[in-house]
Amino acid sequence: MINIKFPDGNVKQYEAGVTPLQIAESISAGLARNILAAKLNDQEWDISRPIQEDGTIQFFKWEDPEGKHAFWHTSAHLLAEALQELYKGIQFGIGPAIENGFYYDIDPGENTLTSADFEKIEKKMAELVARKEEVVRRDISKTDALKFFGDGGQTLKCELINELEDGHITTYTQGNFTDLCRGPHIPTTAPIKAVKILSLAGAYWRGDETRPQLVRVYGISFPKKSMLDEYLVMLEEAKKRDHRKIGKEMELFAFSQNVGAGLPLWLPKGAALRNRLQDFLAKIQKKYGYQQVVTPHIGNKMLYVTSGHYAKYGKDSFQPIHTPEEGEEYLLKPMNCPHHCEIYKTSPRSYRDLPLRFAEFGTVYRYEQSGELHGLTRVRCFCQDDAHLFCTPDQLKQEFLGVMDIISYIFSIFGFDYEAQISLRDPNKPEKYVGSDENWQKAERAIIEACEEKGLKARQETGEAAFYGPKLDFMVKDALGRRWQLGTIQVDYNLPERFGLEYTGADNLKHRPVMIHRAPFGSLERFIAVLLEHTAGKLPLWLVPDQCVVLPISEKFNEYAQHVVDVLNEHDVRAIIDDRNEKIGKKIRDNELKRIPYLLIVGEKEAESEQVSVRKQGEGDQGSKKITTFAADLLAEVEAMTNFDKR
Repeated sequence: MINIKFPDGNVKQYEAGVTPLQIAESISAGLARNILAAKLNDQEWDISRPIQEDGTIQFFKWEDPEGKHAFWHTSAHLLAEALQELYKGIQFGIGPAIENGFYYDIDPGENTLTSADFEKIEKKMAELVARKEEVVRRDISKTDALKFFGDGGQTLKCELINELEDGHITTYTQGNFTDLCRGPHIPTTAPIKAVKILSLAGAYWRGDETRPQLVRVYGISFPKKSMLDEYLVMLEEAKKRDHRKIGKEMELFAFSQNVGAGLPLWLPKGAALRNRLQDFLAKIQKKYGYQQVVTPHIGNKMLYVTSGHYAKYGKDSFQPIHTPEEGEEYLLKPMNCPHHCEIYKTSPRSYRDLPLRFAEFGTVYRYEQSGELHGLTRVRCFCQDDAHLFCTPDQLKQEFLGVMDIISYIFSIFGFDYEAQISLRDPNKPEKYVGSDENWQKAERAIIEACEEKGLKARQETGEAAFYGPKLDFMVKDALGRRWQLGTIQVDYNLPERFGLEYTGADNLKHRPVMIHRAPFGSLERFIAVLLEHTAGKLPLWLVPDQCVVLPISEKFNEYAQHVVDVLNEHDVRAIIDDRNEKIGKKIRDNELKRIPYLLIVGEKEAESEQVSVRKQGEGDQGSKKITTFAADLLAEVEAMTNFDKR
């Protein structure tokens, strides 16, 4: 018999060899019908896989990310099975589940795939689902795996197998398709009731631009057709909300191949938007005792060797800059934290000086693969709303709680719902991290206790920590229910050690400070992208670049329109004029597309009475007002929005 512990602490005995599905059946038929995956002792586990020893078990349904992951992982194999039947001679790369759906990378060989093939692939997948194929997990030796996939001409799989340790290799089979895979999967393909192939993309094998380019086939699946229908409606809405499209229409940012891929150019309106976000956060930080600092865009290579960033990310970053001085190398700054450590070291520090809170809107550079670049959400140059707090161990929890307050406050201002995730290290992969077990345990415990004190329900994810410390990540939900990782707080005992940071304690001895890394926005680029899509570009009145636009109905009223703009600007209202020689209907449509909150139409009647005819975005005509009355009303609206202390 084996002992199985449940999340509520209860323990039950079962015969060795029992499966999670059988355990669920012993609890209730309803639970058994709905579970898709399990976790045993923090290891992902198929619900049809036998359990041979004591353990703690969790069950996951469709509503859980782990449940969707298993469902979509099996769907990726189903896609590969369909492709194998439809196209002879193709090679398979990898086929994982992703945040929304799945993909499979293939080398099509002599075949050509286009969007015209999507319906054919979907029909084949539906045909395979109708067979209700069982998904079978098998352990396989390295020799047998190489022979099986080698005989099938799957050289990409053989490359992966050669890097695996014998005795830890598994395959999954459904129907006539067998894949090299760790799992987990759902027990059969039967629950996959609705499938949609979404798109094709190019993807270099293993993300290496020197390797062959494969075809990446994206898809999504659901246990009900109605869920797919809802998702497709959401996709159409997401296209309308695409920040790249909105950014162009609002004249916020642009990209130029002459400048370089992934390097955004901020246009005047976009720069104004950034500046307001920075001013907003700077005021909050000032209340919390932060000091603003500025550091260079480059640093000596040895700075990042000391911090450990070069060892972890050097090969994937922009390559070193060689100066005329022999042997001297610099890097574009990938992180601000090493620079802030050096600022800390500029003066002797006492426990009376702590905590120190250094903040910087610092631009950093990371070489993302070209295939991973996407608008402002994945770029090679971005500005972090970065800060690093240096404190005593006794101050750590209080400082951490203070940062949590800032992030919670900011998200509430912008109307974001959010979830929190405690990202821990993977104890089975110590090579991924720096620092002692003792320091890691202290750092992880501090985050967990802070969340408990705040009553914040945060899920724990093993293996998601930064290489130097655990973190608390904040995932916001936008208006379409999509999850975006934005704010983060990280506890770090290791960089202070690597840089030899010290302070003199009350005992007159030298001590090591603890470091907190934090970025409420994450980066200005990503935050603005998410905010644009969340609001469909209809930004809050206090934040929007242009609060109103004056539209003369003909050229002879241009002079009066300019007068209106001048009066509004004098009253600190951000107003512009559209004096193009166009019909008023076209001007209204064009400026509504730019998401300008107020359109002020002026003609003869308005010019004679010092008034404007007010049209509000999304609400239509609001009647006529005196210029100064409109200005006062708008400023009162802004004041109500920005009286943050009372919200």
